[in-house]
Amino acid sequence: MRTALLQSSGRPGSVVENLKVLDEAAGRAAAAGAGLLVAPELFLTGYAIGDDIARLAEPADGDSADAIAELAARHGLAIAYGYPERDGETVYNAAQLVSADGARLAGYRKTHLFGCFEHEHFTPGEQPVVQAELNGLTVGLMICYDVEFPENVRLHALAGTDLLVVPTAQMHPFQFVAESMIPVRAFENQMYVAYVNRVGQEGEFEFVGRSALAGPDGVARARAGRGEELLFADADPVALAASREANPYLKDRRPGLYRSLV
Repeated sequence: MRTALLQSSGRPGSVVENLKVLDEAAGRAAAAGAGLLVAPELFLTGYAIGDDIARLAEPADGDSADAIAELAARHGLAIAYGYPERDGETVYNAAQLVSADGARLAGYRKTHLFGCFEHEHFTPGEQPVVQAELNGLTVGLMICYDVEFPENVRLHALAGTDLLVVPTAQMHPFQFVAESMIPVRAFENQMYVAYVNRVGQEGEFEFVGRSALAGPDGVARARAGRGEELLFADADPVALAASREANPYLKDRRPGLYRSLV
């Protein structure tokens, strides 16, 4: 499945403008033959927008979700994007996957919150593995800091995730996560990992870009720089099956030795 990675911070604070950016990117991605477009963490609203996070948070089936479902169907490709999800009085750092016909396939709430900013504005989710079937692949959702916990990604591997989609707001000085950790996560768990970051200065944060789609061989199929960019790479189920046969990490595990981890 050709996958498009939208490395952008959009227009922080403006849902309307961010929907326009997503619409334009979806058109370009569809024209390039992509079956999936992935946008960064909190792309719908912006990340460093303070109390506006709560003001702009929407339900999973809110107006913006409907708008993204419409543009996914219009362009004929699936879309994964980050947004603040409101559920009653609670706000989650969330991601949603919408199919090419506009159906909502999966919703995920970030389980590992990073830093004082996120702990102030969000409640952590409690469901570590969220998946959906898309174009012959089992797609899993995760957000930024979640992928830095090896147990978290291993849960996805054991649950059969083929492509792990990770909307991200990775900031300086942690670019080594994008550059070094993500390819290792893909290799050690024998999956594809689409890690899609924000860019530039936003409030107190400097987002570093360096988005990538890493393969099960530990090689980045595509790698962005530090600016706004739409890049493409393929997640190939045939190559994935061959890699899993050659690198049997999951078969060679000895879970009885690891009980002290939990």
